This record gives sequence, structure tokens and C-alpha cells, in this order.
Amino acid sequence: FARDESKLCRAIVYSPNGRFLAWANGSTVQICTVSNWKVVHKLPRPKAFYLKFSPRSTYLMTWEIYTENPKDEVKEKPNLFLYDVASGREVFSIIQKRHADWEMHWAADESLFAVMVGGEVLFYEVKPDADFPTKPTKRVGGMRNGGVSVSPGPSPPYVTFYVPGTKGAPSMCRLFRYPNLEANQPVASKSFFQADKVEMMWNQKGTGVLLLTSTDVDQTGVSYYGKQALHFMTTKGDSYAVQLNTEGSLHAVAWSPRSTEFCVVYGFMPAKATLFNLKCDVVFDFGTGNRNSIYYNEFGNLLIFGGFGNLPGYLEVWDLNQKKQIADLKAPDTTLLEWSPVGDVFLTATTAPRLRMSNGFKIWHHTGALLHETHWPEKQELLEVIWQKYAPGVLKENAISNEKIEGIASKTPQASKQKYVPPGMRNSLSAGSGETASSAATARAPIPGLPPGYRSSVQQAKDKKQKPKNKNKPNEGTTANPTNSNKTAANGQSGQNNRAASAGGSNNAAGNGQEKKNRPKTAPNPNPMAVAQDGNGTAENTPKRPQHGSGDPEKDKKIKTINKKLKDIKILKEKNERGEKLEQTQIVKMNSEAELLKELKALKAS
Repeated sequence: FARDESKLCRAIVYSPNGRFLAWANGSTVQICTVSNWKVVHKLPRPKAFYLKFSPRSTYLMTWEIYTENPKDEVKEKPNLFLYDVASGREVFSIIQKRHADWEMHWAADESLFAVMVGGEVLFYEVKPDADFPTKPTKRVGGMRNGGVSVSPGPSPPYVTFYVPGTKGAPSMCRLFRYPNLEANQPVASKSFFQADKVEMMWNQKGTGVLLLTSTDVDQTGVSYYGKQALHFMTTKGDSYAVQLNTEGSLHAVAWSPRSTEFCVVYGFMPAKATLFNLKCDVVFDFGTGNRNSIYYNEFGNLLIFGGFGNLPGYLEVWDLNQKKQIADLKAPDTTLLEWSPVGDVFLTATTAPRLRMSNGFKIWHHTGALLHETHWPEKQELLEVIWQKYAPGVLKENAISNEKIEGIASKTPQASKQKYVPPGMRNSLSAGSGETASSAATARAPIPGLPPGYRSSVQQAKDKKQKPKNKNKPNEGTTANPTNSNKTAANGQSGQNNRAASAGGSNNAAGNGQEKKNRPKTAPNPNPMAVAQDGNGTAENTPKRPQHGSGDPEKDKKIKTINKKLKDIKILKEKNERGEKLEQTQIVKMNSEAELLKELKALKAS
């Protein structure tokens, strides 16, 4: 059909039987027939935000964001509309303020639909030979912040209600068979405490429903994404809690199109993936991998595990008939993945608004070969890509072949595999060459406003630590050069006595023609005379100041001990003056000051 050039297209959908295609372009909602691609209806819904067909493609639902205009006479206006696809006539409208779970929940034969408005669920029965109902047949209240789901199986359908817990009471999901919706008539029920919201997922046959419960905040602090749990109810009245044998988030849950098993991805990365049967027993364990999503093909014989979002786009393709992995590939920046109705190829796409750069899509064979690639023009955004639908039973299941086929090479630019270099180290010789920062300082690009080769005080301090300490000591077995030694002594500073002593020792050794051996640091200094320098740079020998003592080692030891005790007593007195509480032993020690002074005086006098 003719390309719609409108820049306000925001929704597109195929009918389940594949006969119609509908899209919203910001001015109207257009419906065309797929057989000849001709537009058959233009619905006056310029603000349409979501579109969805009924199960048998008889009706089209449109939803708009709810708004109120105080200037209008009628402030509250309907924003959920239902149109008959054959005639294009509006048959039903209602106010629906909910953004999530906005749509009508239909029975598979379209004889019934339910819609939640506020805290009440309204049921409408649709009869073929009668006008479309405008008043609900049944109402179920007490569902504020709750949910409803109608099974896709044969009529009369099963209905599941979710009622949030209040005032310490647990949350509850109940399963009923329409029209028996009284509180004492449930087919099955399941209660749980930790649940801020519940997602209800039916299998295609309508014989079982999975309940994915989640909390916004994990009180234990284990997961940033809250806490999840999985439960299962059957139309036979059974209910189970699905046991997952590892800790961590529950990333994805999906039913097999065969309705006999379901798959769960859970746990910390690398996440586990497990296949369960209708009794919640483990059928197969796929091991661990970098994955957080599940995609079945139309026939349930192929399965893809994807790692998207905060994962770099890992894909695993599994043959479920043989329980064997076929392919392992990578599709970076993928925001959308969908299997073809044929069941052996799939597409991946990078779409806005999730990613606004490098938009486009690719088509892959299930063995991992790239078959087609389309890059979207720059400054344009790709919002959605969908496969054309076909009525159930039109396409037959193909045999799965594990033989690799040859594909095309992708023209998408690959991310650089070079080692990351900080901005301050770029354009330098040290980046990737193993040189030190000081050796590459001169090769750095000059910083604007600073001279080339400028080094901050912090960088200079680091450079000094990296430089080896050069000591002016000749090696063992070599003769010192008197000329160099004299220069060293002449250029030394007056405060560096140790360095000057080494220089003087070298002069003496050279003058006598003797060799000077290196002395270990722990050895005593054989020359008690220190070498000092005068203002002219000449060295003179000065004796060290002798230490005063009594000459009796035993007496000196006692004097030293008493002085230490007197020092401790002084500290205790200061604490006592500040009002600090002292222990009994500390008080006794403080009172012994007079005796210690008397003993010290006697030792010094003797």
C-alpha cells in the first residue's frame, strides 16, 4: 500500500487471523485488508495510543491517554473505544483511566469480555443476533489495584481475579468458571503475602495459569529489582508454588505454545534456565548463561534465550525436541526480537525510544546465519517491526535442521576491542607501551593554558616515588675516585651530616690508597668522630657529645625506671584534674609519687 508519510505514527498491529492491518498516524486510525493492501476504514481517533484486535478479529480496540478539560461541559469523556472491523462503526466506549491493563479481556469465541474500571470488574455478554451490549451483565467489586484475566480456552471461560492484601491480610488469586463468580465458588485459589502486583499468564489451551508475583522493594536487600515468586493454578483445582533452587531475581517466564510445559530464567548472572511440566516438576535444565528473556517460536520446537538491556545481546537457540543447543550468537543493542510465523527464522531490531541511534533490523536463520540487514537512515527513528500474521493452521511445522547455512556479513560497526585508556593518558607513549608516566610526560599533548610538559605537585610526588634512590657509595672491590668525592663533598649541604661523612670517608680511603668496603646498616660505626662541613666546604672532625651517666649500669637502669613512673604519674594527675574517673590501681600509683622522688634523690646522691 501507499507509504504513510505521517511523522506521528505510534501504533501498528495485525489482526490474529492475518486479514487486517491497523495503524494510528496521529490523525486517524486506518484499517486495511492484507489481501490487496487497500485502506477500508479511517476511524476518527487522532489521539489513539494503543491498538488491539479481539481474538477472532471482529473488533478493534483503541485507547487514548485519559485527560480532562475543565472548560468542557462534559469533563469526563470516554477514552477506550471498540469498533466493528467489518463496518467501521463504533459499538462501545467507556472511561478507562488505567494505563497498564487497559484492554478488554475477551473469551476465545468473543461471546464475553471483561474490563476493569476503577476497583470494579464489568462483564459484558455479546450475542450474535442482538445489539452490542451497553450495560454489564455482571459486576464484581472490591478489586481496587487488583487485576482480572480471562482464559483463552473453550466457553464458558475461566476467570482469574487478583485481590491485593490489606491490613495484614495476604494477597489472593482466585480462579472461577464463568458465570459462577460468587466468593464461595472458586475452582482454585492461592494466597501470598509478598506481592505488590501479580502478572497472570494463561497457556494457549486455557488449562493453567502462572502467577508471577513481585514486590517493588526487596526487604532483605538481596535484589535491586524487588522480590519475585512464581505460582501455578490449574482448572482442575490444583495449585502449586514453583520451587526455584537458587537465589536471585526471576528474569523471565514463558509458556510453550504446546501448553504442556513452561520455561523460567532465574538467579544471579549467569542465570539458570529450567523447563517445568504442569505439575511443576523439572523436565530439563538448560544450565547457566548470560540471559534474561525467553522466546518460543509458533510451534514450540525452537527456543531462544536472550540477554538484553544491561547484557550485551547474547542469543542461544535451542532445539526443544532434542534438548540441544543449535546456535550461539550475539546481537548487540537489540530492543525487539520476534519469531517468524514460519518458525525457522527470527528478527532482531534496534528501535526508538529505547535507543535512538543505529536503528534498524536484522533477520537471522535459527542456525545463527544472518540473512538480511536493514539500517535505518540517519536522523530517522524506527519505532516498531512486526511479522505478518496468519490464521492458526495455515502454516505447518517445519522439520528442524541443525546444518549450518551460509549467511551474509553484517555491516554494522563493531565496538572497539582496544583497551580503555583514560583521557589524561591518551596521545602519550605510555598508553599500551608499558612506559612509566614520567618517561611519557614530555610526549603528552599540552594542556590549554599550561606550558608543555607541565606536571602537577601530585604527579611530581608520584614520579619521585617511582625513581630509584641513587646512593653515592662505591661498589665493593672498586676504588673511589678522589675527584668525584671532593666534588660531592663540596656541593653537599651543611645539614646533611651523614651524607658528608660518607664523602669524607671516601676522601680518606682514596688518599691512603686503600679500598673501602660497604658496611651493613646494622653494624656499629667504627669511626666515632662525625664529619662536619664549614662554610668553605672543608670537612673537620668533631667529637660526639658524650652521654652522662653514673657509670653503674644497674643504678642507671633503676633511675630510668623511676623517671618513667614519674612521667606516668604526671599524666594521671592531668586526667584527675580534668575530672576523669581513675581506677584504684591508678590512684595507688599516683599516691606513690613522694616515695619515688625520695628514692630518685637517694640514687643520684650516692
